[in-house]
Parts: sequence; C-alpha cells; structure tokens
Amino acid sequence: MRADTDGEPRPERFRGPVVLRGDQRIQTSTTDERLLDTRGPSDWVHTDPWRVFRIQAEFVEGFGSLSNLPRAVSVFGSARTPRDHPQYETARRIGAALVEAGYAVITGGGPGIMEAANCGAKDADGMSVGLGIELPFEQGMNQYVDLGINFRYFFVRKTMFVKYSQAFICLPGGFGTLDELFESLTLVQTKKVTKFPVVLFGTEYWGGLVDWIRNSVLADGKISEKDLDLIHVTDDVDDAIRVVDQAWKAWEDAH
Repeated sequence: MRADTDGEPRPERFRGPVVLRGDQRIQTSTTDERLLDTRGPSDWVHTDPWRVFRIQAEFVEGFGSLSNLPRAVSVFGSARTPRDHPQYETARRIGAALVEAGYAVITGGGPGIMEAANCGAKDADGMSVGLGIELPFEQGMNQYVDLGINFRYFFVRKTMFVKYSQAFICLPGGFGTLDELFESLTLVQTKKVTKFPVVLFGTEYWGGLVDWIRNSVLADGKISEKDLDLIHVTDDVDDAIRVVDQAWKAWEDAH
C-alpha cells in the first residue's frame, strides 16, 4: 500500500513488473487464469503486450530465413501492371539482368512488376525472393518466388528489404512504391545505410517527381544539392545494373 497525496494509503496490485493503483487495479482474472483457462476470453492475444511477441517473432523469422541470402537487390513497382504491359517485360529483363550480374532478386512477392522481376530471376536460374504483406484484400505470393515470407507488419517487412538488399530499383508504382522509395532515401541521407543506390527506372514516369524535388524541395532549402545525387533516373537496364555494381564494388573496397 502506498500513501496518497492526502496521506491515505492507496490500494495497489502488481501485474508482473507493472504497478496498478486506483481504477487501474480492478481486474476480474489473473494472467495465469487467462492463459490456462481455455474457456476464458481470447481478447488478450490482441493486446499490445502480446503484439510485441508477434513482432519479435516476425523479426526472428525474417532474419533466420534471409541470413544466408547472397547479395541482393530489391525491385519495386506496381502490383497493378498487367502482364501484357511493356513495363512488365522491362521488370522481367531487370530481374534476369540482376541475376546475371550476381544478385538475388527481392520483391514484395505480389503480382504486376513484382511478379515480372521474380519471373526474370527464375528465367536466369537465380534466387527469387518475395516478402509479402498481410492486406485486407487477397494478393498472395506469385508463382516465381523461391523463398517467400508473409509479414503482418509493414515496418518489419521494410527492415528486411533494407537489411538484405544492396540497392533498390523502383519501376513505376503507386503509394507502396513511393513509400519504399522515400524511406530508403531517408535512410541513405541520414547515413543509416551507406553505399545504397536508389534507381528510378522510367524517366517519363519519374521525371515530374524529380523535377518537383529539384524545383520545390531543393529550391526551398529543404534538402541539399548533394541529396539529389542519391537518385539515379534511367531508361536503360544496363545502366541500372552498372549503378548497382559500382556501389557494391565501392562498398567492397571500403571493407
């Protein structure tokens, strides 16, 4: 019992290391009871403390499954790209070219650009990886993935993309692609990752965004001139692979 501000003791109870007082201490069952009584409520598995273990489990599963992955490049782009679209064939060529240059290919594991890049990797007899995400609509892992992991949490999945990739290649895509793009740029800009090229494939698609960054973000002093160098825009598959290779060799030389 602890004294209140007026000197009166306040009832308290402990829940592991947590002290509960006042209304917070009222609880109809113990942790052991909720664990052992299978007839009891199951809401406890959805509470934030329990989610910590799910998050931990996702990190452990991801690290364990990808720890022996060879050097790799993540390819991003729209899941809505149809198979008869020229961008699909371009992504397939990029996947094959990366394998031929000695890289595994990592995608989000879904359809569209992701499927095409995984398909290209398989065409070239390389390692094809898919890091999927639980979504409210069914997406599934494409058939060209050799090693696939489905995640509940976007932030765990993003960690895997960055930790096990030597570069990002972004083809035309939507919010998901933009999210990965700007997160990677932030990590490189703040030197959380080094020697990590970000390639935007498709000058017509990405040109407006790059112009806005230059004419608005840079012009208003929100980034520095050197930050523009973090982005490489191209329409050439060989050029994209060259940028990836140069960064990898620079990293090897530094280590």
